[in-house]
Order: sequence, then C-alpha cells, then structure tokens
Amino acid sequence: MELRTKRLLLRRWRENDREPFALMNANEEVMRFFVAPYSRAESDAYVDAIEAEFVDHGYGPWAVEIPGESPFIGYVGLSLHPYFPTPEVGWRLDRPYWRKGYATEAARAAVADGFERVGLTDIVSFTTPLNVPSVRVMERLGMTHDPADDFDHPNVPLGHPYRRHVVYRLHKP
Repeated sequence: MELRTKRLLLRRWRENDREPFALMNANEEVMRFFVAPYSRAESDAYVDAIEAEFVDHGYGPWAVEIPGESPFIGYVGLSLHPYFPTPEVGWRLDRPYWRKGYATEAARAAVADGFERVGLTDIVSFTTPLNVPSVRVMERLGMTHDPADDFDHPNVPLGHPYRRHVVYRLHKP
C-alpha cells in the first residue's frame, strides 16, 4: 500500500528508515517545536507505534521518499491520539527538505486517502501556535481554525511555552 504524488512516494516503513529517522528526531532544529529531541529508543518506539497504527486502523504516518533522489525524507500521514477524538494529519521532514512544498503535497495525498479510502469525515491538525511553518501548511490544506477547539497538550509539561495547541480542522468535501 502506497500513495504517489507528482514528486513523492508515501509508503509503509522499512527497517532502513529507522536510522535516518532517529538522526532526524535527534536534530534540535527539526525538533524545535517539541519538548525535547528523541533518543534512538524513543524514535524506534515511535516507528513501532506507527506500524501498529497501520495494522490496527489501516492508516498511519507514511514514510516519505523522493523517488530517484532520497529514500527517506521524513513522514506525513494520519494518526490517532488517545486525548483527541478526531484523526490528525501530521508531518515531520528532515531539514534539507523544508520549504520545498513537500509537506503540503504529501499531506494533501494523506488527507485525500483519509477521506476516500478510509472514510473519515473530519481530519484535524494541531501544533503550538509558535510553529508558524506548520500552521501555514494547515492553511494551504484549506483547514480552518476555531479557537474553541484549542487545547493544552497533555504530553507537554505545565508552564511550558508549547503546552497550548491550536487546532485546524478540515471536513470531507
């Protein structure tokens, strides 16, 4: 199972994705809007959780590659969170692949798959309001923000500047 866009391949994870993913997750710039970078063990556990999500729900964050150029640039896809009732579209790309439109391109494919194949009626995306690049991707996807949906992220410590999250929503067309 995979999704293709004009420039990208969204696919299930491979064992050789773990090393570049761990390096990406340890990068402070890539992880600047998270509480802390991930250790190798945390990164590997996240890949395991992603694969379990595909098995359990039929969707998850896809590994993203640029065919013929880069076998792994990050992930984009849908996920469920125990503290939020609606599936989220999310992304994390390695630094060399920022500001090239890849996150938006891949997220459009993941959202379309969520609405068409999976049968979802609503998809959200959320982040700290300080994460302006991700907010811009949400807006390019046509998502809208209702401040009534915003929340304090339960996995971010009290008093941390990233605790408050804005929520953007997209309804099935």
